[in-house]
Amino acid sequence: ERSMTKIVVVTSGKGGVGKTTTALHLAAYCQTLAPTLLVDGDLNRSALDWASRGNLPFKVVDEKAAVKFAREYEHIVVDTPARPAPEELQTIALGCDLLVLPTSPDTLAMGAMLQMIDALRALNANYKILLTLIPPHPSRVGEEAKQSLERAGLPVFKSGIRRLAVFQRAALEGVPVNQVKGDAYAGIAWRCYSEVGREMMR
Repeated sequence: ERSMTKIVVVTSGKGGVGKTTTALHLAAYCQTLAPTLLVDGDLNRSALDWASRGNLPFKVVDEKAAVKFAREYEHIVVDTPARPAPEELQTIALGCDLLVLPTSPDTLAMGAMLQMIDALRALNANYKILLTLIPPHPSRVGEEAKQSLERAGLPVFKSGIRRLAVFQRAALEGVPVNQVKGDAYAGIAWRCYSEVGREMMR
């Protein structure tokens, strides 16, 4: 008996917040559980570009090919354009099980994300905020951003994604971060996303 396909869509109100990195690593995590398809719906085709440089453990296709392949996969992760138009957002929100909203903890990114949430509220969408690019200690900006979101009663992942250079290396090598060799931070970076993945699949 096949379990239900889970469709996770990653979208953001602003570029540069680790959206494609998030989509790619959540797909890598899902792939450890069941066959996963990553759909690159971003106009920059960053995920396909990442895939073309190396060897990803899951299939990456654009949204046109997704229709053909979707039935063969247990989990589908979709990377979308940053700043989707309101009608696009509606289509995205209604077509998925969970919307993951990555945002860095800075004021501009948080503002863009909160604007998007206003639009999502009207759609009654199932979403969860993921803090990304969290600067290292002693900075408390990540923790403070998380607390302010929780105080506002917004759904936010317990785990966040640290700002680590190893993610850029992974993109250059065309692999998920857990396959980057000889970097002490690769394991830490992967743990960030696998904790989020576990929370997401509950």
